[in-house]
Amino acid sequence: MKRTLSFEFSRVTEAAALAAYSWLGRGNKNAADEAAVKAMRFMLNQMEIRGEVVIGEGEIDEAPMLYIGEKIGLSRLEDEEISIAVDPIDGTRITAMGQSNALSVLAAGGKKHS
Repeated sequence: MKRTLSFEFSRVTEAAALAAYSWLGRGNKNAADEAAVKAMRFMLNQMEIRGEVVIGEGEIDEAPMLYIGEKIGLSRLEDEEISIAVDPIDGTRITAMGQSNALSVLAAGGKKHS
């Protein structure tokens, strides 16, 4: 995987965290999660990757989500294939309650070919 992608991935989690921050302490965990998901999706879709979400979080708790199997990135032939695991906010409840230590999480690696 290209080294420059790691810097771009950090910008993705930063955007998700900043989007969720506007909902800090407002008591609406789903709105915070939705804001983080939208920000993360927007940033990922600007990247020069052919990405696929292989681990998502929304299916578990029926929250807004980047879903498993979702294709992300510019998806041009010359773009690198990447598998991604995401949790736009790990700690939606504590975000909604105005507490600290929530995280925006993304793990990425090259796509394995059989």
